[in-house]
Amino acid sequence: MYKFKTSTLILLLFIMSVGIESGYSKKSDDQWIDLFDKETLSGWSVHSGYGKYHVEDGTIVGTAVKGSPNTFLCTDKEYCNFILEFEVKLEDPELNSGVQFRSKIANEEKTFWFRDNQGQNNKLVIPKDRVYGYQAEIATEKRGSSGGIYDEARRAFMLQDVSDDPKASKAFKDKQWNTYRIECIGSSIKTFINDIPCADLQDSMTQCGVIGLQVHDVGDDPTPYQVRWRNIRIKPMD
Repeated sequence: MYKFKTSTLILLLFIMSVGIESGYSKKSDDQWIDLFDKETLSGWSVHSGYGKYHVEDGTIVGTAVKGSPNTFLCTDKEYCNFILEFEVKLEDPELNSGVQFRSKIANEEKTFWFRDNQGQNNKLVIPKDRVYGYQAEIATEKRGSSGGIYDEARRAFMLQDVSDDPKASKAFKDKQWNTYRIECIGSSIKTFINDIPCADLQDSMTQCGVIGLQVHDVGDDPTPYQVRWRNIRIKPMD
């Protein structure tokens, strides 16, 4: 009788430990939040320009429009400390793009005074509704700058350029899906493309902000260049 009780207790403890482990794993998986439902653009809004965005086959398709300034499809919510993952494909190697993070949308005309990467004082004025802040570069294989971090419409220069890095500069592939990972914890900002480390930056100008998908200004070129995103998810780390 004693042996039966002991073995039963051991079995119950084993089941409980397995349950706790599985529950922990499930909770860990559930921390990821899908930012795109694969059917609509619910939770997103367009700012800064009039580039086009639509959903097609479970992807967000951004299309350049002649004469439009840089356009951004932005999340309605802001995020602070997080891990962001998404896949992106440049349909046309002529189109430069990027993904904003910890970025802001100007509620009125703004003026930025800053010192550029040459140490010179500069002034930049942006209009109402302009998106500004950190951007993870999406560029062609030839440019080799994908994964670098640019300060869009604020300091307006590369905070970290990866084009001289022999591995990072070759991480992005034209006309195929590329997996990005952006980690923002406190002042630490890191980017990865296809599991290859790219930027590793310390900068704390903005601690929270929106996520934004960029369709770049193409000037007077009427070609409807396209870029696609899918599997966009975020894990808040606050």
